[in-house]
Amino acid sequence: MSADLIVRLPNHLGDACMALPALELLAARGFALTLAGRPWAAELFAAYPWPVLALPRARRARIDALRAHAPAGTSALLLTNSFGSALDLRLARLRCSGYATDLRRPLLAAAFPVPARWKQDAAPMHMVEYYYELARVFVGGDVPPVPTDLSLRLPPQAAAGARSALAGIGGGYVMLCPVAIGRHKGRVKAWDGFGALCAELAGAGVRVVACPGPGERDAVRAAVPGATLLPEVDLATFGALLAGSRLVVANDSGAAHVAAAVGARLLTLFGVTDSRRTGPWSSTAVRLGSAEAWPSFAAVVAEVRRQLESR
Repeated sequence: MSADLIVRLPNHLGDACMALPALELLAARGFALTLAGRPWAAELFAAYPWPVLALPRARRARIDALRAHAPAGTSALLLTNSFGSALDLRLARLRCSGYATDLRRPLLAAAFPVPARWKQDAAPMHMVEYYYELARVFVGGDVPPVPTDLSLRLPPQAAAGARSALAGIGGGYVMLCPVAIGRHKGRVKAWDGFGALCAELAGAGVRVVACPGPGERDAVRAAVPGATLLPEVDLATFGALLAGSRLVVANDSGAAHVAAAVGARLLTLFGVTDSRRTGPWSSTAVRLGSAEAWPSFAAVVAEVRRQLESR
């Protein structure tokens, strides 16, 4: 008989994608998973048999939702690192485990030390490995090595949704994902050359599209004014659109991680984040730039051309 397990998902789309191998390991070891996190998680994991509990923003409402879903003493695993997320589960009377971060050890039934590799700068641990290691120590025993690629399942209706979104767009297309929400250490996470890249591709006869997320339409239109803007779609359909493209060019963002997870041909651009920690978990994706400097426009154009010509 499988054991019930509440898994508190990361709050960001990219991290939720990078947690997929950890979730698959937990499910393979016989746990009946319920995913607790942001409402979009139901779209991302629509093809999986895991119920998704959408957590409200208000703490009292979150705690009430968790109590209503699971009886006291139900096991829970925190993929988040914050004190607040551990407090939520403790107040919901769940038996929660996780990394001993942010002074939350007293709240945890099992507090696991952060892996030593995570603290190394010379050969840092990737976020996929960070989540997978937590799942490994939680289940115990021997486990297979972390897979070299993500493999996000998509529901059948995602392909139909992608065809509908692309209605009237003939031939292959390049998907540009120019928006990256928030800042990293005070620095903008988005490359500033997407508009010029869009013009370069359009001038060469390449169909360029972009698919804004919720609230991003104006920002995407301003960043790539020459692109065809697709309608807003759910995350599973977005994954199908990425998978069906000739090439995806993205910042280090949630869109890049979804692209990696569905096996899209991918070029990810870095300028403020460390690709060794948060780059796409893919054996085929190309990374340009570094945590210190964005790649030059010429380097990006050359790589895009190489990718399209080698298709």
